Amino acid sequence: MDVTDSNGAVLKDGDSVTLIKDLKVRGTSVTLKRGTRVKAIRLTDDPDEVECSVDKVKGLVLRTEFLKKA
Repeated sequence: MDVTDSNGAVLKDGDSVTLIKDLKVRGTSVTLKRGTRVKAIRLTDDPDEVECSVDKVKGLVLRTEFLKKA
């Protein structure tokens, strides 16, 4: 099972990705802006989601359709 980003590039544990869209984080007042770089992603059991941490939010789960490999 391959996990791919919005462009079809294969993602692996530890990769860095960039957001392609502004995303509001549920439960907080934080908005992650387009172009934000996220380092050291972790793959989950779901091929459409990755787990990561950003400066403002820890333990964040992002959908791969909003990411591109950096």
